[in-house]
Amino acid sequence: MRGMAWLWAVAGALAACGGGSADVRTAATPQGISREAVESLWTEAVALHGRGQWAEAATMFERVTLEIPAADPLALEARFRLAECQLGQGQQLQAAREFRKVSDETPNSRLAPEALLRAGDAYTELWRRPELDPTYGQTAVATYQELLNRYPDSDAAPRARMRIRALEDDFAFKQYKAAQYYLRLKAYDSAILYLKDIAATYPQAAITPTALLRLIDAYRRLDYEEDIVEVCGYIRRFHPTHPGVDHACPVAPDATTTGT
Repeated sequence: MRGMAWLWAVAGALAACGGGSADVRTAATPQGISREAVESLWTEAVALHGRGQWAEAATMFERVTLEIPAADPLALEARFRLAECQLGQGQQLQAAREFRKVSDETPNSRLAPEALLRAGDAYTELWRRPELDPTYGQTAVATYQELLNRYPDSDAAPRARMRIRALEDDFAFKQYKAAQYYLRLKAYDSAILYLKDIAATYPQAAITPTALLRLIDAYRRLDYEEDIVEVCGYIRRFHPTHPGVDHACPVAPDATTTGT
């Protein structure tokens, strides 16, 4: 999986350090197993993960977490991989909770920002269609934003910004579909509210220039000339090359050239 190659280095370093205590105790395995056996479980789990055998890999990673102390670095890696397996199986909510545990319980670990990113990804997967209830999409944005606030200089931060931008495109499109509904009903005042909100809340969204053109159309239907002039000024400044701008906002002849 992208960005996870360093986990192999961690596992290798642990193996190079020699075996751990042979009398590790867990509730699941009272007699404990050797460090070599734990590392064997880890290697097998990673191989299963790499082949996309999510259920089998999850079982092995969970076994690793049960066989070593929670403070062991390998336990943290195993919990992260377990969450990845849950995500691979379509268990987004369970994966999000596991990723949150990694981040919240070990906030200073190198995995903490990546875990927050993946928690946001899990919520994003739950909001697959913009026309549906946006709650999970909003939770995803909040999670990505938390990552940016807590770990602004992390490697995960640029990816979080890109994901927020993509979700904002979806939110804006959802608003645009609502505006279209009211335009079809000729309920122009209601459509205007949605279209103005798109421009104000998601100024960089892909649908925003089109929304501004529809806003001009709605204003023209209602003879709101001053509003047309204002929106035309805005769209010519920020989206001058968007198709349809010249038709919706024809440029008046330069007053300084008239009468010459």
